[in-house]
Amino acid sequence: MAANMYRVGDYVYFENSSSNPLLIRRIEELNKTANGNVEAKVVCFYRRRDISSTLIALADKHAREMEEEMENPEILDLPEKQKHQLRHRELFLSRQLESLPATHIRGKCCVTLLNETEALKSYLDREDAFFYSLVYDPQQKTLLADKGEIRVGTKYQADITDLLAEGEEDDRDLSKLEEKVWDPSSSLIEKEIDQFLVVARSVGTFARALDCSSSVRQPSLHMSAAAASRDITLFHAMDTLHKNGYDMTRAIAALVPQGGPVLCRDEMEEWSASEANLFEEALEKYGKDFADIQQDFLPWKSLTSIIEYYYMWKTTDRYVQQKRLKAAEAESKLKQVYIPNYNKPNPNQLSSNSVKLGGLVNGGGAATVAAAAAAAAAAAAVGGAAAAASAPGQPVVLGRACESCYTTTSYQWYSWGPPNMQCRLCASCWTYWKKYGGLKMPTRLDGERPGPNRNNLVSPDTLSTHNLTVRHSGSPKFAVKTRQAFYLHTSQLTRAARRVCQDLLRSRVLGRHPYNPVNTAAIKAECVVRLPDTPKKLQPLKPLVRKPLESVVRYLEAHPCPPKPEPQRSSTISTSSLTPIKSSPILNNGSPTILGKRNYEQHNGLEGTKPKALTAQWDIMSKRVCEPGRNVAALQDQVHELD
Repeated sequence: MAANMYRVGDYVYFENSSSNPLLIRRIEELNKTANGNVEAKVVCFYRRRDISSTLIALADKHAREMEEEMENPEILDLPEKQKHQLRHRELFLSRQLESLPATHIRGKCCVTLLNETEALKSYLDREDAFFYSLVYDPQQKTLLADKGEIRVGTKYQADITDLLAEGEEDDRDLSKLEEKVWDPSSSLIEKEIDQFLVVARSVGTFARALDCSSSVRQPSLHMSAAAASRDITLFHAMDTLHKNGYDMTRAIAALVPQGGPVLCRDEMEEWSASEANLFEEALEKYGKDFADIQQDFLPWKSLTSIIEYYYMWKTTDRYVQQKRLKAAEAESKLKQVYIPNYNKPNPNQLSSNSVKLGGLVNGGGAATVAAAAAAAAAAAAVGGAAAAASAPGQPVVLGRACESCYTTTSYQWYSWGPPNMQCRLCASCWTYWKKYGGLKMPTRLDGERPGPNRNNLVSPDTLSTHNLTVRHSGSPKFAVKTRQAFYLHTSQLTRAARRVCQDLLRSRVLGRHPYNPVNTAAIKAECVVRLPDTPKKLQPLKPLVRKPLESVVRYLEAHPCPPKPEPQRSSTISTSSLTPIKSSPILNNGSPTILGKRNYEQHNGLEGTKPKALTAQWDIMSKRVCEPGRNVAALQDQVHELD
């Protein structure tokens, strides 16, 4: 019951997405809406994954500076895994407030200001424990140190001198250490001091009557007398009395010098009504963060003036009224709210029917499923009991391993990451991901280690001993769109046609001119005619001896290419030659690449010269037509194909 009761000031998890990590917020208010629902006004905390890489670099720099100041060797001795997990425990405080439905609360957590005297490893030993040391501004995109840090350490301690022995004289120069502003053992009695203070108040009231700005701010005598009775007037009176050696006559004369009575004002009197309203508005938004109040609301005021006004403002009736009003509002608001446990299934949860086996991913059938089961058995044999052991009643799920801990057994699996990667997490790693916003181990998405499915969990040698075929064992690369791997498999007939019809199909020429057209139908027909007359064993290709690169470079250096002569240009150009040239339209009825190599008549089937690439094929076909016993009609069809 107490675990599900949430109060103002609690640090809680909020869920805004089924696949993203939980949000961490602090409850400031609990309000009941008109519909009867409960909304929580919360303070936002941000994770490292929520801020830019530039600010993360600043945070890392601040962390290194803190490590140097703390001089704690335990931080440097932490293994990489714990350092990786420690980054997930760091949060960044913000001044941003937002309202969220209370039904989205998913549990409590603990967030504390980083204590320099506490070991960082202690946060890893506690569940749901986080720390923060920097303040993040989502609007300005800035990261600053928290002003409320606890100053603990030797550099913040005062240096205490040794205690003087009895009768020992203090050889320090007291005038340099402190200044005496009042002597309680003076010749004046309390009644005389009070009378002098009354005179000082009267002079202050008269000075405000003479001042034009004061008469506007305090139009009545009562308000002027009240302003003259403030502490600033009393401090000036006692200081004047001390400077004049507690001589009443000289002190009264000092209150009214030759230029007129002295007017003393404090910050409460110097500030205008509009400035006071701005201060109250800023105090409501930022609290006692006077630096932010000065920066955003009162930049023309000094920080000392703002702090002094704050403590004077707390003595006014205005502060007392606002305090009573807030207390009344707090009484009407909710103090706590009960949120039951959230038991609905997560949409990322993978059911046993939806889990794809390793063989089914590639469209394998029952044989492939059996092979996958055998592969799992082989993996258990190689990995030992740690790889094959599972809790009682824990189903063994074949296929991809957990992206975090590399386990292949879990009572529940969850899809994780981009859909095209088909990654998944076990139940334990999924809970860690939702709470801490990362994986227990660095993943290949972070560029720190390869994924568990990129390197085979079972070596190919082990699978070969079990007569298993490894197919699609690697994980697809992180890409926007997956692509099916393929390669062109050249058949034996195609390879034979290349050798038999070398005079028709000049591979080297076509390799250098890939846009030249190739009549594959004619070559195939000629290959069928020549194959019966070709010996079964083709003659081996003539070995090609290539010269080394050094000799080619020396030859090019010795025989440089002659420069091309530049065309002579006339010094004067007539204006009549500047007529625009009309370009003739190009009739493109086919491929633009083929049209670039053949003229218009050849491309459109008109009479004209044959292309050079097909000259040898034309000559062979014309001879075949004249040979007796040939099927002229079939050869004529081939001739038309050549056209």
